[in-house]
Amino acid sequence: MRLRAVTFEASDPVRAAQFWAALLRREAIEDADGVLLPGTGTQLGLRFVAGRAGRLGKNRMHLHLTSADLDEQRRTVAMALESGGRHLDVGQLPEEEHVVLADPAGYEFCVIEPGNAYLAGCGPLGELACDGTREVGLFWSKVLGWPLVWEHGAETAIQSPGGGTKIAWSGSPAAPKTEPNRQRFDLLVAADGEQSALVSLGATRLEIDKNGAVLLADPDGNEFSVRASETPRP
Repeated sequence: MRLRAVTFEASDPVRAAQFWAALLRREAIEDADGVLLPGTGTQLGLRFVAGRAGRLGKNRMHLHLTSADLDEQRRTVAMALESGGRHLDVGQLPEEEHVVLADPAGYEFCVIEPGNAYLAGCGPLGELACDGTREVGLFWSKVLGWPLVWEHGAETAIQSPGGGTKIAWSGSPAAPKTEPNRQRFDLLVAADGEQSALVSLGATRLEIDKNGAVLLADPDGNEFSVRASETPRP
């Protein structure tokens, strides 16, 4: 199974995709379903699709961008503000060196200060930080075949064997879910039978969406989509 991208709903997916394409220096590819910023073997892909307008409930994921030095951190923040982002107060302390912003779709993200040892070597898109339990971190480690690279109390983080973007879960109790998340993982699988493997690991099958993708939920109840890979695995 391969994590194709993290999908974000947006009232204007093209604008959101253009914002992130500029920040990450990636190509934005439009198709019938939305706009994809393809990842690489070590950098997470992002996908933007039309969805419900406005902020609905709690955003359970946010991105962390890395900085080689203070000048790069300032340039990234300036570019984000010029491209439609804005500063965001989430209760960060004055002495904290990361900068918290929101993108044009209203999703929080952080531009991390240089010298952060935890994200050293992770690349420009250093981390996807998620609300979630230890159980869900272990679930995604098994699903993706990515080893745990951080485990402290209930906090977990996984990373591709090739390195790159980390995916982390806070371990703290998640806010109650009253409606579907606006952010979700988008998986590619080589065979339909692998959906049964997901269920055996703790996923719950929900439905098939209008584009033919199977929608499931992880052990914390977070929705994710699964679709067949366009090319068979070698």
